[in-house]
Amino acid sequence: MRLNVDIKKKLMNFELQTAFYTEGEVLALLGASGCGKSMTLKCIAGIETPDSGVIELDGQMLFDSSRNINLPPQQRKVGYLFQNYALFPNMTVAENIAFVVAGNKAEKKKIVAENIRRFALGNIEDAYPQRLSGGQQQRVAFARILAAEAKILLLDEPFSALDSYLKWQLEQEMLEILERYDGAALFVSHDRDEVYRLCDRVAVMNQGYIEAISTKKELFENPQTMAGTLLTGCKNISKARPINDHMIAAEEWGLQLHIAGGVPKNLCCAGFRAHFFELADNEMAENTFQMEVVRVIEDPFSYLVLVRAKGTTGKTLLWDVDKVVWQKITAGRCFLRYLQIKLY
Repeated sequence: MRLNVDIKKKLMNFELQTAFYTEGEVLALLGASGCGKSMTLKCIAGIETPDSGVIELDGQMLFDSSRNINLPPQQRKVGYLFQNYALFPNMTVAENIAFVVAGNKAEKKKIVAENIRRFALGNIEDAYPQRLSGGQQQRVAFARILAAEAKILLLDEPFSALDSYLKWQLEQEMLEILERYDGAALFVSHDRDEVYRLCDRVAVMNQGYIEAISTKKELFENPQTMAGTLLTGCKNISKARPINDHMIAAEEWGLQLHIAGGVPKNLCCAGFRAHFFELADNEMAENTFQMEVVRVIEDPFSYLVLVRAKGTTGKTLLWDVDKVVWQKITAGRCFLRYLQIKLY
């Protein structure tokens, strides 16, 4: 089941220009709020209309501006899971599922029964949505989508309004559903952790444009763009300039750093993850500096330590340090080595 998308649509602050494909996988659209992720899903589903381009699903053209093709949503075989699941409040579980099923009465009954069994809804099939838990509502919404014979699932931030415990429970249920589903899925999110747990590949979106597409491991190990770096959780960013082929000045930190792989001529910034520091005994090792502790913030399982290079007034860096390691540091200064510096 292959989806090809190449569309443009003028929005309020920028133009959506998105081009990608997905086939037999869970592809994430990862980006900040308002970057065009949900609009992309709405265009695929037929809820919104692109200004130009094509959308093709399983060999069928859903939208083609050059040929005036624009199938209505009910003909696209697309399953759209909204944030609130959008169940009909005046219909029971069974009626919600039956609403989307095509065929005669006997065929509808068979398909409804199959999906009630498939999603373990037998004990609540006569219940109304307001009596269901969040997990039950999610399973009903999935059952309704698959009963309509959806060829692709569009998942639009389905956990965004949930508390952390319920979110975790529903995420596990969704993971099981996605593992059993034999089609493709698009997963929209700005949460890097849920993207990593649920998805196969990730498309990084920034202001309506897909900057990079890679496997989730490639993205987190080596993000290719500034947007990708920020979205994957990098907290330390500094303007930077080359000194020579292997040295840079991270100007906002007041540091000069050695870059083993060479310095790009168009260098703009340097990035450094908060947990990539290594505690050292002195400044003898490469990229090791004495740092002053500016502030210590306690998290449940670690300390978030703001540090600054000794003798500078530079921008602070965030060091995410295990509590056991932090207990070994008694003075207000420590030697830290910088590992895995990213350049942009």
